[in-house]
Amino acid sequence: MSNIDVTSVLLNEQDGRIPSVNFITLGCAKNEVDSADMQRRLVSAGFAIVDDAEDADVVIVNTCSFIQAAIEESIDVILEVAGLDNIADGSSKLIVAGCMPARFGDDLESELNEASAFVPCSKEDDIVEVVQRTLGVNPAPFARVDVESGPAAAYVKISDGCNRFCSFCSIPYIRGRYHSFPYERIRASVEQCIAEGSVEITLIGQDTGCWGSDFEEKSTTAQLLSNLAEEFPDTWFRIMYVEPDGITDELLDAIAGHDNVCDYLDMPLQHANPELLKSMRRKGSAPEFLKLLERIRTRVPGITLRTTLITGFPGETEEAFDELMEFLEEADFDYVGVFPYSREEGTRAYDLPDQVEEELKVARAQEVRDLCDAVGSVHTADRIGKELDVLVLGAEEDGQLFGRAMCQAPDVDGVVYVDGGEVGEIVRVTIVDTLAYDMEGEIIHG
Repeated sequence: MSNIDVTSVLLNEQDGRIPSVNFITLGCAKNEVDSADMQRRLVSAGFAIVDDAEDADVVIVNTCSFIQAAIEESIDVILEVAGLDNIADGSSKLIVAGCMPARFGDDLESELNEASAFVPCSKEDDIVEVVQRTLGVNPAPFARVDVESGPAAAYVKISDGCNRFCSFCSIPYIRGRYHSFPYERIRASVEQCIAEGSVEITLIGQDTGCWGSDFEEKSTTAQLLSNLAEEFPDTWFRIMYVEPDGITDELLDAIAGHDNVCDYLDMPLQHANPELLKSMRRKGSAPEFLKLLERIRTRVPGITLRTTLITGFPGETEEAFDELMEFLEEADFDYVGVFPYSREEGTRAYDLPDQVEEELKVARAQEVRDLCDAVGSVHTADRIGKELDVLVLGAEEDGQLFGRAMCQAPDVDGVVYVDGGEVGEIVRVTIVDTLAYDMEGEIIHG
């Protein structure tokens, strides 16, 4: 979800033709935020953002290279864009941005000569200069265009990079070392999103639980969350991607102590077997995680919990997998995302012994999904008859309005279908029916 509606730029015809840019964003929410930031810079410099690559003077593909499937998708999209008539005949230009240039550098440039420029994550602040150079135009030669309001919900990054170096993960090599963004920068981003119409802000980063730990004057994620919640009391705040060791009592109290902070935590555990976790260069075990879950639920009664897991990591025996399944039955998560292990060159796990066959990885992932869907759908069904606040986000093609409750994170946890309200409005509903993770709510009148 972008912080800028890519269809919302108004061209100022009386000032002549304005060069236009189209964005295609792949991968996670963090890439969406990066694309939105690049769009803002370009709009401020006088460029127009359009939603059709065939109408653009420049097409920017913001790539993902986290796992092999993402790399393949990115390459497919780049080649598809390169085959468009306006790119193929040279009248428009292709720029490749994001994780792939960061990860593969000169190798990518030598292989993809269809692109006119490459912009790694660390250089995305220079996007205006890159586009100007690619098009051969002088700095800021165009009249500034106006941008309409943005979406009702937005992402704001609070940090980038990662210091954990989990053995399966390429993020530290792509994004670099962990660094917290200053509070003033985060606050300004939040304020801008709210000014554009956002009612919910989801705070994201590679490792959100250690925000502020790298400052000269230390701070914490709990302080960040509390400060934002208190300064912007009419805005919902949600924190995602908190590693287990970042879940402090202070953070839980910040969540529990503010009505506009969603009682929701997403904490990636990856597995429950201690030997596998050690091989992943992570900490923990099933008993430790169960104790953590008990502490969370005691501190924040009724909290919604999500995790992500990996199946088929090298060395995952039947016994280790059974331990994971037994843990999940007891852990009782509301939502679980699971991925078969992807063997990535350059990561420490690539050369580990006892690699698991692809079919078995996928089969185990499906077993986890089936179990967790059975558990999660019961949690969803238990909400029938309850009253929830729902932020209205939009409408289906048939006009059916939908939104999201505080117990649903963007893009991953289903939606609530409602029988009224306006986009950007928070309505109070009674849940009358559910299907899997989706709910149906009737507005409470009077």
